[in-house]
Amino acid sequence: MLLPILLQSVLLISSVFSFDFQPEKEAEKPNIVVILCDDLGYGDLGSFGHPIIKTPSLDRLAEKGIKLTNYYSAAPVCSPSRVGLLTGRSPNRAGVYDFIPGPKLSEDNRDLVHLQADEETIPAMLKSAGYATCLSGKWHCNSKFNSPEQPQPGDFGFDHWFATHNNAAPSHENPNNFVRNGEKVGELEGYSCQLVVDEALDWLSKKKIESPFYLQVNFHEPHEPVASPQDLVAKYLPLAENENQAQYFANVENMDKAVGRLLEYLEENHGENTLIVFSSDNGPETLNRYARSFRSYGSPGDLKGMKLWTTEAGFRVPGIVYWMGKETASGTHDEVVSGLDFLPTFAELSGAALPQRTIDGESFAALLDQGEFLRTKPLIWSFYNAINDHVVAIRDGDWKIMARLKNGNAYLPKIENLYEGNEALLKESELADFVLYDMKNDRGESVDVSSDYPEIFEEKKNRLKAEYQGLLADSPFWKRN
Repeated sequence: MLLPILLQSVLLISSVFSFDFQPEKEAEKPNIVVILCDDLGYGDLGSFGHPIIKTPSLDRLAEKGIKLTNYYSAAPVCSPSRVGLLTGRSPNRAGVYDFIPGPKLSEDNRDLVHLQADEETIPAMLKSAGYATCLSGKWHCNSKFNSPEQPQPGDFGFDHWFATHNNAAPSHENPNNFVRNGEKVGELEGYSCQLVVDEALDWLSKKKIESPFYLQVNFHEPHEPVASPQDLVAKYLPLAENENQAQYFANVENMDKAVGRLLEYLEENHGENTLIVFSSDNGPETLNRYARSFRSYGSPGDLKGMKLWTTEAGFRVPGIVYWMGKETASGTHDEVVSGLDFLPTFAELSGAALPQRTIDGESFAALLDQGEFLRTKPLIWSFYNAINDHVVAIRDGDWKIMARLKNGNAYLPKIENLYEGNEALLKESELADFVLYDMKNDRGESVDVSSDYPEIFEEKKNRLKAEYQGLLADSPFWKRN
């Protein structure tokens, strides 16, 4: 009889210790909230210099936390940028080279493109460390959305997801294309950013388990088709060039109001330990670049280019980090930080194990703790469908070097996808026409300084060649069947 009694005692003690101490251990892990805008330009927030648009919620977040002036998205367009953020890897390694259209048969196999099942993501990584996970907003990581033919958000670690394939349709107002955990929702009343926050707050309020959480809020704003509340539009009409510009300004402020609602809830309910990261997927859309972009009045600030460019405005966007309830560094910081860095940073802060594969990002936890972060890896972008000619670029310390791609005597045409039809062309092409910019003194990329710094130019050119060849070697070519 003694052994059963002892066994019961051990089990009882174990359960007591488990009950008493496990929640405390879990509480040490921060809740993590990622807020991602769509096509928000570097100069579109008040705290980043916009002279008209009012963004008090995000301005306060930047004032209390860390304002990142050298923050980069993983790509100058949406789908690859989102894939890079989720995986911590260059989106080229995942085979996502441009935005992902719907499943219309394409000669270049673009209809096949999707985030593949073997890619390991932030929510899956954090879920393994005890986190509850939720996605609310835009997905845009596969061509066949809400289809069993391709993995969906739930297959990458999201316990709960409320999402659209791409844009809110028919516009931000009363969208009808949201899907919740595989079920179509139908037409909703209200504006997309507010509906996305409604869903996030509902999930948070119903979350039963006492565990840390990862919440990713992906706004559609201010991507076209832009639609904004009339009271906000009326507020900006006297300050804008026309009603379309007033619509854009109001769109950004409406997003800021949605952020304010989310921050207020987090402060009241999870203010003791919640890390918040805010950014945009890429730079601002060019006005009238396509028929429906007539309200695209986004600002690149003092940067060169726009969305779809590999110059700075294509992927240098607002970045803000704030850790509720923790004493961290604050103020304006010019350390080079990327959306690729989220995964390794969250791994370090949560104690989760890093995926056992190439990770291009680096943890910036030291920036939070010590106010300093020294990047050891260059950031590389290879965007074959860039509007500008220099489609390959790296940011390495204070320097940025860019190049065109050439095959024989001809420059490569614009390429939307890598597939069997252009594999030989890509692999036989070489980098050419290098340009070098001093980002510390010329972030507008106005002067090529390659001839002024020949040794640095040669070093950076060799590094770009090596980085690009390594990336290309790891880039899959989509093949049918």
